[in-house]
Amino acid sequence: MAPRLTPSFTEPIEPPPVVVAPGTVAEVIVADTHLMVALLGGRDEHLRLIERAFPDTTISVRGNVIDATGPNAARVAQLFEELVLVLQGGQALNLVTVGRTVDMAREDVRPSEVLSTQVLRSAKGAVIRPNTAGQKRYCDAIARSTITFGIGPAGTGKSYLAVAMAVQALQTRQVNRIILTRPAVEAGERLGFLPGDLMAKVDPYLRPLYDALFDMLGPEGSGRLIERGTIEVAPLAFMRGRTLNDAFIILDEAQNTSPEQMKMFLTRVGFGSKAVVTGDVTQIDVPGGRSGLIGIEDVLCEVDGISFCHFNRRDVVRHRIVADIIDAYDRADQRKQR
Repeated sequence: MAPRLTPSFTEPIEPPPVVVAPGTVAEVIVADTHLMVALLGGRDEHLRLIERAFPDTTISVRGNVIDATGPNAARVAQLFEELVLVLQGGQALNLVTVGRTVDMAREDVRPSEVLSTQVLRSAKGAVIRPNTAGQKRYCDAIARSTITFGIGPAGTGKSYLAVAMAVQALQTRQVNRIILTRPAVEAGERLGFLPGDLMAKVDPYLRPLYDALFDMLGPEGSGRLIERGTIEVAPLAFMRGRTLNDAFIILDEAQNTSPEQMKMFLTRVGFGSKAVVTGDVTQIDVPGGRSGLIGIEDVLCEVDGISFCHFNRRDVVRHRIVADIIDAYDRADQRKQR
């Protein structure tokens, strides 16, 4: 007869505790509870945008407490903390602003520092400030460098911020005058013989710079400064042979200069002056394609006092479709190269 087996009973085995890797859980407590609605957005649209930006991280809200769980939990928590600081600084949040702060957080840049920087207050009382990390680096480079190159696609604020920095330098008496110039190159169209005197003929080429001045100083204020010669707007050809001291000089649309014109312009900078060169190497209209902006960084990279700032689609501050158009052209160029 087979031996009878007596069942043995043991203590149930408990599953091992869940070990959470450091940095995968983070909590944010919003002290000012009245900021929660503005922070999360109407119908939580800001929260949904951040969730889409960090799909590997779960975000939950309990009252005034925001919990983040996932690989980017620490970054998401810091992003919410930065957004709270932006709100406490008196600035409003919208989907565009939150989207830009997400881009900054991915680059480990503090949005509160970028968005709290004030370059200038316009004639209408609007505060002009950098809106992206790239724009903040650009403004910082202009402040510390003698010559700054701003290179990137349309809509990134290269010319506008340069004019704002120039007006700010004039108002704080860092310079005695502002000189705005650009090459008179037609963008694929033959304009023929324009009527009027010399300034009337070159006015269409310089209109974007006038627009920026009018926005910051008002038509009357900028008109008075232009009449007194404190602000000079002239085509690039007028720069030859001059030495520009105590001036803030801006060369716009520099991709349409020839290498000889670029050298001529850069050697105009005198004592107490600053120069900003802006351009987009994807929009060259100069005949033959010999742009003075192509390869300039290789030539001047070792010269002290010169900075190069490159913008990308994340720095586009126009309509969202502008960034999408830039991406579409970039993809088309890559297909052609392949």
